[in-house]
Amino acid sequence: MATETAGQRQTTDPAATAPARAQDVRPMRADARRNYERLLTEARTAFTEHGTDTSLEDIARRAGVGIGTLYRHFPNRTALMGAVFQGEVDALLTQARELADAPQPCAALVEWLRAIITHATTYRGLSRALMTASADDSSGMARCSVPMREAGEALLTRAQRAGAVRSDVSIGDLMQLTNGIALAAEESPDDPQLADRLLTLTLRGLKGESC
Repeated sequence: MATETAGQRQTTDPAATAPARAQDVRPMRADARRNYERLLTEARTAFTEHGTDTSLEDIARRAGVGIGTLYRHFPNRTALMGAVFQGEVDALLTQARELADAPQPCAALVEWLRAIITHATTYRGLSRALMTASADDSSGMARCSVPMREAGEALLTRAQRAGAVRSDVSIGDLMQLTNGIALAAEESPDDPQLADRLLTLTLRGLKGESC
């Protein structure tokens, strides 16, 4: 860092002024890493079997640790959810990048939206959590929702430039609609085609002339 004093340029050692973040990024001890991985494994199983509102105490018990250990790794439920779903979000982000050069921008956007709905309906309660997180970038789920919005924005913008989607459609509204469809499908497990029908109805309102 450089400062100007009495017409002379003085330099300050960056190490002396750098934020004290080294402690925040230290590797976990082996036992802490094992606890972290066990908690993620048990949380993923519990969320699949019982939904995202399952007892955190039960997750800790199944992982063989105390609830205090769970909270040391994950300060709240949404932080745990964000960590559990990170792998699936990464897969959706990879898919979005692969679709970025697809010859039909509208079809690429639709394919990605369908993949999001499939992901959101895998765990009961996830779609509701994603809807809440979309309005709160400080949420523990922001690590999922923020990059997803950015990836969706790129696909949406490309479809709009191609005249395939109306220019007044925003990615925020589109993601909320998608999560709403997933929530409706979650509440109607006896109608496996509901999500696709609702998405089709939604798309009729999004389409431009060339879609």
